[in-house]
Amino acid sequence: MANVEWLRRPILDDPVALVAFTGWGDAGEAASQALVALLENYDSEMIAVIDSDDLYDFQVRRPMTEFDEDGERLILWPDIEIHVIESLERDLVVVLADEPHYHWKTFSQELAEVFRSLGVSRVVMLGAFVGQVAHTLPVPLVGSSNRPEAVAAWGLLPSSYEGPTGIVGVLTNVLGDMGIETIAVWAAVPHYLSSQDYPPGTRALLRKASELLGIGFDLSALDTASLEYLSTVDEAIQANSDLVAYVRQLEEEADDLDLDDTSRLVEEIEDFLREQS
Repeated sequence: MANVEWLRRPILDDPVALVAFTGWGDAGEAASQALVALLENYDSEMIAVIDSDDLYDFQVRRPMTEFDEDGERLILWPDIEIHVIESLERDLVVVLADEPHYHWKTFSQELAEVFRSLGVSRVVMLGAFVGQVAHTLPVPLVGSSNRPEAVAAWGLLPSSYEGPTGIVGVLTNVLGDMGIETIAVWAAVPHYLSSQDYPPGTRALLRKASELLGIGFDLSALDTASLEYLSTVDEAIQANSDLVAYVRQLEEEADDLDLDDTSRLVEEIEDFLREQS
């Protein structure tokens, strides 16, 4: 793990991990905001950093500059930080980062080695895609895993997607080779709301992550934020008869969908993955 700088190597209690990448595969920032919420709501400690120098095109993902308390200018590089929350039912390792531009195999191997060295038994990765779904209905969740039989068992829509993949797909395979169970959960975000934060998607992802990880997250703030957001959206849509009709059409299509026929939603995430590649 040449690119990993350990700040502390903790001995963790039955640890699991939660991972999300910004940008590609983060429609409505539903996945990344889920991890932001956890890091803001719980005491966490950064225990390691993966150096970004070989991972990013800095003309695309530029470093940030700011001043410290003494007025000195700082350069903030997009390093990949590994945090741990030790105040829950079991210890949680949290990784939130931009999807790397380069050296995916090396990065995935190094992150997987970090998880293995910490004793992580299960990794849940979160993502979000743009779907033909209505905001008035429960958020659909699609899943994939290096243990395919686990997907349906956890109440997720299965996907047999083949085609271009992102870092989540690569990391899932590497972790599987190490014997670490990995489940990727994708939330469908209404396409007409995907250009802004989508709190209902964030809430749905964290609820499922809570179930998959065996950790009871406090989602009260997200529950309130989601209700307020949906109320605001409803008010705006009611002012436009065309939008009202369109949302009603999406609702009717969902009602007509056979509960056992999930192919349309699965096809939507597969199309999304191809288009983003």
